[in-house]
Amino acid sequence: MAMADGGAEREVQKSYWMEHSKDLTVEAMMLDSRAADLDKEERPEVLSLLPPFEGKSVLELGAGIGRFTGELAKVAGHVLALDFIESVIKKNESVNGHFGNTEFMCADVTSPELKMEAESVDLIFSNWLLMYLSDNEVENLVERMVKWVKVGGFIFFRESCFHQSGDSKRKINPTHYREPRFYTQIFKNYHTCNSFDDSFELSLITCKCIGAYVRNKKNQNQICWLWQKVRSTDDRGFQRFLDNVQYKANGILRYERIFGEGFVSTGGIETTKEFVAKLELKPGQEVLDVGCGIGGGDFYMAENFDVNVVGIDLSVNMVSFALESAIGRKCSVEFEVADCTKKAYLDNSFDVIYSRDTLLHIQDKPSLFKKFFKWLKPGGKVLISDYCRSSGTPSQGFAEYIKQRGYDLHDIKGYSKMLENAGFHEVVAEDRTDQFMQVLQRELDAVERDKDAFIHDFSEEDYNEIVDGWKAKLKRTSNGEQKWGLFFAIKK
Repeated sequence: MAMADGGAEREVQKSYWMEHSKDLTVEAMMLDSRAADLDKEERPEVLSLLPPFEGKSVLELGAGIGRFTGELAKVAGHVLALDFIESVIKKNESVNGHFGNTEFMCADVTSPELKMEAESVDLIFSNWLLMYLSDNEVENLVERMVKWVKVGGFIFFRESCFHQSGDSKRKINPTHYREPRFYTQIFKNYHTCNSFDDSFELSLITCKCIGAYVRNKKNQNQICWLWQKVRSTDDRGFQRFLDNVQYKANGILRYERIFGEGFVSTGGIETTKEFVAKLELKPGQEVLDVGCGIGGGDFYMAENFDVNVVGIDLSVNMVSFALESAIGRKCSVEFEVADCTKKAYLDNSFDVIYSRDTLLHIQDKPSLFKKFFKWLKPGGKVLISDYCRSSGTPSQGFAEYIKQRGYDLHDIKGYSKMLENAGFHEVVAEDRTDQFMQVLQRELDAVERDKDAFIHDFSEEDYNEIVDGWKAKLKRTSNGEQKWGLFFAIKK
């Protein structure tokens, strides 16, 4: 629902929350009759996503009746809890006022009268706040938050996107259910300078669905972000490369046009069906998809085999598309922007780890395969398809291609050996290059047949890039330099 900025927006939001905070309960605050059960599951999950904040200063915006205030106060050095409804913040104080390190303030985050010292806070935390602000108010608050937070400090927020989650009846609903990319773009594009002309920006640490809502409501619209304030010179090269070069939004749509709806990997749904069949998935199993792309394989597994899937990808653009595709599907798929080399899961968490044409980006595969081994349950399976190379020295042209893309390619036997060295048993390594060439040729033929429509929807430059790229891949595979490997292994 579009709202006018300024006073009208604030009045509508204040009236809405005065109405819904008559009962100062968790059900009223979460606007959901199942709030008590959801809270038990989602509150620990949200807290687990925060960076370490022991002894640090925390600013909690839109603190409500204190569902998180007390949890923050147990660990932080100081908490300032702020909310714009007086009865609500007073309730919070009555519940959490015994924490000597916590202050309570009734204030509107959009008010110019709200003043905070620059670079005075280690962590800014909000849970359902920005969706009650207009677009301009969000932009203005981002500017203020970046000033308030210390260099190296963090901003965490969680919003309802796309549509309503709670089942509370509402006469009107002025909430802004935005697409996640709205928030991602505003935070990603914001830069600021201090009095010494040092430049700062926000680095995205993670963006993910809240798993409790995926599990309980088959709902991916509860999304949270964690950002860190960094100097603009700090290197975030690889994620930038993925989102600005290889997997920019237009590039993803081009790939999807070729591979089919929901897919950005070789063969689309056809190879997905063939490879997933090898996993013999059972209802209720836990699956991790490393390099999930825009989610097609994850939806296929969850919808057809009733498994729970966690899809991770380093590309913000990929995960944004995946989240948008999840709406209305009602399946147990959770997406997260994450670097698989830095991600930590508990040992024995997954029944299956699945990865399609992604690990070519990873330089230290042996270490990653050891992590996969630990994350899998006993009897768990790993299935990987990936670009490989012949065992000889690559030609100058192929070497330049590998370097330009930042790939780490191995011959199929060497790849298999890395899995064995990580502890896996029954490693099956298959050279699928012939299949790869057949699929490439089919895809190329389809694009060329679709030339006019492709150019109409994208551009002639896009068309030429795709056709030239596919022809180059066919040449490299036909002369034996580039290979395509399929790997399957078990943890005993």
